[in-house]
Amino acid sequence: MAEAASRLDFDEFYASSAARLVRHGYALTGDMAEAQDIAQEAFARAWQRWAAVRDCDSPEAWVRRVATNLAASRWRRIRVARAAAGRTGEEHTPEVSTDTVALVSGLRTLSERQRTVLVLHYMCDLTVDQIATELECPTGSVKSWLSRGRTALAAAVRIVEPDQRRERPRPPVPARTEPEASHA
Repeated sequence: MAEAASRLDFDEFYASSAARLVRHGYALTGDMAEAQDIAQEAFARAWQRWAAVRDCDSPEAWVRRVATNLAASRWRRIRVARAAAGRTGEEHTPEVSTDTVALVSGLRTLSERQRTVLVLHYMCDLTVDQIATELECPTGSVKSWLSRGRTALAAAVRIVEPDQRRERPRPPVPARTEPEASHA
């Protein structure tokens, strides 16, 4: 009976948080299939420890932390594999929208910490204090990573448009009126 109730609790938890966790994974990796794999692995680990995870202050934060760690591990593995192969490999950018492509491409240029705190803050709607608690670091570090990450992301996604400077027509110069010559 208790096992059935535990399964129902987990099923409800999964149903309410799976989509958010996949979005979190996608923002971290830029690859939907990878994001789904990470989410499934994180939920599988949560299920294995559900008795303890259920009693956490925020089971979703626990699963999100596992997903963040999995994404970081996969990034490291990919970098090592590419270095070993002596090539950079192909970049996979999903064809969702130009904004999404720009965002994901920009996120890929950030450091792991900057990317993580930006995703947690803007996509998971966590406060600076919540992020600091989840990442087990000082709030000052989170603020610094957010600030630097926003600056770097803004530079990475800035679209350079053609030069908008055109010769503007000059306003007409009023005609000079010469003083009338006086007849003496």
